[in-house]
Amino acid sequence: MTQISISELKANVGKYVIMAQSEDIFITKNGKVAAKLVNAKPYKAAAAKALFGILPGDIDLDKAREERLMC
Repeated sequence: MTQISISELKANVGKYVIMAQSEDIFITKNGKVAAKLVNAKPYKAAAAKALFGILPGDIDLDKAREERLMC
């Protein structure tokens, strides 16, 4: 875990975006944690896994796509 000030983030944003691929970066404002910079990939995978099972098994994806486009 790395903790940096918002001014440090502004000065070196590229560096911290690269670092966020492997660790969480906590961003402080006036000495208090205000935000967290994290790697997006694990959250995308978790979101996709959460969606599996929502749709019924017998759904016709082409028909659903057509219905959506008709609106």
